[in-house]
Amino acid sequence: MNQPLPRDTLARPLRDLRLSLIEACNFRCPYCMPADRIADDHGLDAASRLSFDQIETLVRGFARLGVRKLRLTGGEPLLRKRLPELVARLAAIEGIDDLALTSNGSLLAAQARALRAVGLRRITVSLDTLDADAFRALSGGRGELRDVLAGIEAAQAAGFAPIKLNCVVQRGVNDAGIEALAGFAREHGHVLRFIEYMDVGTCNGWSRERVVPSAELRDRIAARWPLRPLDPNYRGEVAERYAYADGQGEVGFVSSVSAPFCGDCHRARVSADGQLYTCLFAGQGHDLRGVLAQGEDALAAHVAGLWSRRADRYSEIRSEAGASRKHVEMYLVGG
Repeated sequence: MNQPLPRDTLARPLRDLRLSLIEACNFRCPYCMPADRIADDHGLDAASRLSFDQIETLVRGFARLGVRKLRLTGGEPLLRKRLPELVARLAAIEGIDDLALTSNGSLLAAQARALRAVGLRRITVSLDTLDADAFRALSGGRGELRDVLAGIEAAQAAGFAPIKLNCVVQRGVNDAGIEALAGFAREHGHVLRFIEYMDVGTCNGWSRERVVPSAELRDRIAARWPLRPLDPNYRGEVAERYAYADGQGEVGFVSSVSAPFCGDCHRARVSADGQLYTCLFAGQGHDLRGVLAQGEDALAAHVAGLWSRRADRYSEIRSEAGASRKHVEMYLVGG
């Protein structure tokens, strides 16, 4: 069955799917999954997760609707057992031409080569600081910087290049180290993205005072290494990209707070238990498990109907929406 490609109420197509494979994480980063709010065993019950068969059906259905870019997330996706087997199945789906994964990197050294061999093409690693003590604190006391750096090195050796590094910047927390991160990325050929601290979820204690606007970060980087702007790779790319004037790579800035980009957002998110969220800041999801049992045709038709009613643009109306609005937690949908 050929499914018409849906557009939402603001004429935005559906192009990207961010799929969480597991709610569990081995870190407890305060801006996502704070240790004092989230139990150590959260997300470890496999019974509620979509099976590999369900995930494959789901991705095939989304591909029928025009999704070309699939990003696997968590929690921490590398905690999902038999992950290379799943990646091989997803890499074979017609229409998915960009298969990527986002990880905290701590378990990557042991898995990078196998993931590359079965069809994973891109890896993004979250890296908020190069200070080992600060890293340990930012991971809720659960992570070691050396493990993440070893994972990045192993991924590069396995053929993932360039590797994208994501840094969520918080004033007074890790903003003093942005030049060190930029220097590290330049030295090793990685692409660094600075992300404004966002009010995702309800348990991270977000305050606007801790947001460092991208313009401020850009000016600091440019003062050390002059920059020139780059055109987007595609419409709807979330990062503003800049090349280093000396030719040594690029850096990007994601400005959801200071310069929202809702108008071109074409991303859907599905949690590990099969809930569809049409916005990172959505208050509730749409349960897809029932329709998944009917196959990819039924799933595609159902999602097309949901997408056609989508009107999300939270970042553009943040000040109107009110601080009390409930948001889905970041660890459920992978940010």
